[in-house]
Amino acid sequence: MQFVTYAGRSGDQAGLLVDDEVFALPPGARLVDVLGDLPAAGAAAMRDPAEVVPLSSVRLRPPIPDPPTVRDFMTFEQHIEGVAKLLDAAVPDQWYAAPAFYFTNPYAVIGPEDDVPVPPGCTMFDFELEVAAVLGRGGRDLTVEEAESCIAGYTLMNDWSARDLQFAEMEVRLGPVKGKDSATTLGPVLVTPDELAPYRAGNAFDLTMTAAVNGLTVGADRWSNMAFSYPQMIAYASRGTEVRRGDVLGSGTCGGGCLAELWGRLGFDAHAPLAPGDTVTLGVDGLGMQRSRIVQGIDAELDEFRARDST
Repeated sequence: MQFVTYAGRSGDQAGLLVDDEVFALPPGARLVDVLGDLPAAGAAAMRDPAEVVPLSSVRLRPPIPDPPTVRDFMTFEQHIEGVAKLLDAAVPDQWYAAPAFYFTNPYAVIGPEDDVPVPPGCTMFDFELEVAAVLGRGGRDLTVEEAESCIAGYTLMNDWSARDLQFAEMEVRLGPVKGKDSATTLGPVLVTPDELAPYRAGNAFDLTMTAAVNGLTVGADRWSNMAFSYPQMIAYASRGTEVRRGDVLGSGTCGGGCLAELWGRLGFDAHAPLAPGDTVTLGVDGLGMQRSRIVQGIDAELDEFRARDST
């Protein structure tokens, strides 16, 4: 099954997508509320939809507009290796030990065709092609075997990145902060695991992931090339704490899924950073496509944030 959230007359409206038509769930019902049993929710919507609307007539929102948390992992070795070359480094040994992640901003989640402003102070704007798992139930100290059943579905994800801000702030030995929290694009659809089961391979699914800027393909990979599985990611995230229904866990960037990897392998002349007027198109077979236009953000200076005793 495939589910969407769209801008309805009275706010966000969730529905089941069937053959380019959306069968709406009851008014006020959010996908996050029914993630524990999406098949039942979809069957009810087919029997007695609140409305039936053509997909082409609605503005899609993120499938989960208000996730409790968004964790972003790094599971594609090709991406890690390519970006490491920017710093004349290699893939760190610790990367192989466990699926590392950071928390990004759940307030910055936007829809699959929303405009994306350049973050304040950024001159090296970039995209990241990923696939996220959305949890239908949570738990604490889950085993890898238990974690598999927590997945309600998968959705396309773009972790927008202000590379110059990210690289500067990580010199302080903390994770990315303002370099990563301006926007995260989710959608267009949330796809249940059973629909993808025929493509199961490796740690994910044998489906193509493709990134293009202004119509020119700049990178592609196979989703199955993840070095860690989603159950491993979920179980690791739950160690000593909780994961909850609605949590979003991104795969991290696939191989060739961002400009930073191009810069690391081929130099900064390989592709210009994103700028207002550019259009980024990301797609994953079975999960649909995002088309995002870059627009001007606000101007900002960092001097006002400088430590008072600095010279």
